[in-house]
Amino acid sequence: MPSTFFGLQIAYSGLKAANAALNTTANNVANVETEGFSRQQVKTAASESMRVFATYGCAGAGVDTLAIERVRDLFYDEKFRDNETRLGEYERKDYYMSIVETYFTDDNKTGFKSIFDNIVKSLEEVSKNSSSTSTKSTFVAEVKSMADYFNNMAGDLQDLQKDINDEIKVQVGRINSIAEEIATMNKQINVIELTGTTANELRDKRDLLIDKLSQYVDVKVTETPIYNSQNEETGAMRCIVQIAGGQTLVDANEFKTLTCVARNSYEKVYQTDADGLYDIYWNDAELFRLDNAAMGGSLKGLADLRDGNNGNYFNGTVRDIGITTDADGHMDHTVTITSRDDDMLNLHQCNLSDSGGRIIIGAQEYYYKDWNVTYNDDGTVESYIFTMDDDKCDQVVDSSKIGRETMLGSYSKYQGIPYYMSQMNEWVRNYALAMNEIFAWTGKDSQAYTANGERAGILVTANKTTDDSQFGYEELTGTKFVKSATDPMDDTYEAYTKADIMAGMTDSTKYIDNRRYYHITAFNFSVADEVNLDADLLGTRRDSSYGVEECDNIFEAIDTLRDKEKLSFRGYNASGFLEAVLSDVALNTSNARVFNDTYTSLHTVLDNQRTSISGVDSDEEAVNLVKYENAYTLASKMIQTFQEIYDRLILQTGV
Repeated sequence: MPSTFFGLQIAYSGLKAANAALNTTANNVANVETEGFSRQQVKTAASESMRVFATYGCAGAGVDTLAIERVRDLFYDEKFRDNETRLGEYERKDYYMSIVETYFTDDNKTGFKSIFDNIVKSLEEVSKNSSSTSTKSTFVAEVKSMADYFNNMAGDLQDLQKDINDEIKVQVGRINSIAEEIATMNKQINVIELTGTTANELRDKRDLLIDKLSQYVDVKVTETPIYNSQNEETGAMRCIVQIAGGQTLVDANEFKTLTCVARNSYEKVYQTDADGLYDIYWNDAELFRLDNAAMGGSLKGLADLRDGNNGNYFNGTVRDIGITTDADGHMDHTVTITSRDDDMLNLHQCNLSDSGGRIIIGAQEYYYKDWNVTYNDDGTVESYIFTMDDDKCDQVVDSSKIGRETMLGSYSKYQGIPYYMSQMNEWVRNYALAMNEIFAWTGKDSQAYTANGERAGILVTANKTTDDSQFGYEELTGTKFVKSATDPMDDTYEAYTKADIMAGMTDSTKYIDNRRYYHITAFNFSVADEVNLDADLLGTRRDSSYGVEECDNIFEAIDTLRDKEKLSFRGYNASGFLEAVLSDVALNTSNARVFNDTYTSLHTVLDNQRTSISGVDSDEEAVNLVKYENAYTLASKMIQTFQEIYDRLILQTGV
């Protein structure tokens, strides 16, 4: 049988529930503008009824106030974070690709197309008066303007690569900071929730941190109960945060950090890479791969922009292992590799670092300090010969690696800065080769003489980084001239053969750098100093026995620059460089902008959907205020009524 004061207890439970609801409503209203705050609500349930052994069976016992809980929807949380990851990636790509597009835009004065057209016009003027020093000087000046254009463009792109590299470091620092904060939050949440209370505000703060983290890298969050030795739930939860395709960043109270380590000169990936680009490592020294296909977020966007090579990375099969000895008697192993990539058969498309780098052979990491090539009869690359830096390798490469797969660089299908650098390098190499074969005397059937009847030197070359000199014709063409013993004016020529190269691998005194026009890049592309100082040294004439106005080489140059069969770049003629590259830039910029706009719109939609569930609505809370106020008033009225009943029952009847 229930107590005499049973009704008072029921009224009190209602009063307590209404009071909790009012306080929760006040808290919601107070945090209506608080970032990350989730609307809270009181969870109640009818108290267990009491058997009264009467005809009506059981009597209701009031209401139990169980908890104050956040209103969240896990589905929208995950969708929102997935969208933030994609938005972060394309927002960075949109920003930086817009800058690249600005670099390549032709301003009709100093852009590529304008300079190229001026070169052709100046050649036409030379053809009208090939003995004129001024017209030849104008042509040489226009070629120098072209060299300056590529030098400046390469410098701008490399500076942009450095900016992206710096931003990668900043974002890694933010990821570390968020990881530490989440781990701290996990500990505080568990301390509170072990007492049976839900740490709503701390959970809101943790979710807000995870939202921010999802902008930088993809995030997966799992939360599981922690059990005691009797396999009973303790009330604490184990929260695990994983990034970049499942790599653990935070596990309960523990967290890992990422560290940016600048590459040494012998660790460069591409020939055109800026010095000191960062590799990222976990605090346990394990490499965090930026080319991880599962990674997302702004970190992926930055990595694609900094390292994207359109999928063109060095890969091949080890054919032979040898040994080479330098001038000081130091021995290192050599690895001969046959490339599987058609692009690597043409050295003009090669972007391997010339100052050493890392190479993977059979899943083992090694370092090389130099490399060379041998050629097939058709001029394509037959094999690459890497001179290993045995002192820096953890283990020496041996014959067990023959037949193993090799890889150098990272695989990224995105057209980032290395890709555009490679495109520029390929064009200047093709251009330099075509112009030098026309304007330089080679000893072949096609000759080149100055207006004075002297044998002409090369027109375009590259500045060396080791000193103030430039690469000469022999270095660029793999051709050496041999003086005739009987006739000093009779020069014959012979190409550096495969046998020369192979001999060079075992005898350093015979080593010949056979990389030819690979030495020319957009950075060091230049006019030969001799021709730049004296335009009369230009090889305008093909036959020295003709008159001084003979200028067949000028006509040949004009025809070469216009005919894509003679000087081709991706199916265009020479002037199509800008059209080809700018189409890539425009497409990537457009894609980045479209995706950025799309995910920005989705961000708004998903945020509104989340807010409609988790956010505080002032109108809704105003309704709740009236509702819970009425409930509180009614519960108070019930207590007052029971007070009057008990007063009459006890004081006036003497019960």
